[in-house]
Amino acid sequence: MTETPAPARSRAQQVRQELDQAHRSGPLRTIVIPPCPELLTRMRDALAQAEPDLNEVARIAASDVAMSAMLIKAANSPAFSTGQPVQTVGQAMTRLGLQKTAQEMTAYLVRTTLKINSPQLQRFWERSTKRAVAMGHIAHHLPGLSVDVAHTYGLFAHVGMPVMMQSLRGYAGTMAEAAARIDRPYIATENANHRTDHAVVGALVARVWQLAPEVMVAIRRHHDLEMLGDAETEPEAHTLVAAGLVAEHLMRRHEGLPPDSDWDQHCQVALDWLHTTPDDLSQWEEELLPLLDAC
Repeated sequence: MTETPAPARSRAQQVRQELDQAHRSGPLRTIVIPPCPELLTRMRDALAQAEPDLNEVARIAASDVAMSAMLIKAANSPAFSTGQPVQTVGQAMTRLGLQKTAQEMTAYLVRTTLKINSPQLQRFWERSTKRAVAMGHIAHHLPGLSVDVAHTYGLFAHVGMPVMMQSLRGYAGTMAEAAARIDRPYIATENANHRTDHAVVGALVARVWQLAPEVMVAIRRHHDLEMLGDAETEPEAHTLVAAGLVAEHLMRRHEGLPPDSDWDQHCQVALDWLHTTPDDLSQWEEELLPLLDAC
């Protein structure tokens, strides 16, 4: 990954100021951001300790029957099953490992907090899960990119969409219009109709939920792909945006969809930033096939 000169390390602060101003008196003032789930905050605190508090994570998992069932189901899935089925949360955590357990719990808590009742977003969480899985896998191949941060970015990249659906009248129609138009980008239609877009709103969620600064910046700029290589943006945010473009491309190939316009226009600069070759992509695609199938 290309080194960025030292001077510009302030993009995260600029994004925070932009979001705070827009939320106070600009187009985001009518957007309602649900508070970060208490259980997610507790889990993040437990994992942030020098020695993660596994007992606290287990207590959090066991405090919600549906979350416990979800972990047991994941541990018994073909990707993790060893023949003998697990029957308790503790057994599930042992089989999944702490990192995968935390990822599954995070995804569950976000889904239950941001409920979706819209045909336009019917497959939203399925695709968010796929993106998070793809990002986590790609991070294993990119020195310096945290798997947890990559997974979080993949899960939250488009979280602005369900929040806008809940807060803005007419957003369902905007989604249909934006998907149908070929004369301008998706977020251009969002801005024309609502004076904001899902990249901005998603970054606001990241801000309110206190996600990693590089995740907030990457969400804010994930459709601003001309930013790749920009000296005013932290290298970690560049890497997340570039890896996210690759993850989206591999997801679309898995779904039998053609490359989107972002990939057509910016794939080479993304690959250059990641020091990745087409052969690498082919290898990642093959490795991801069973993981995306499981989603």
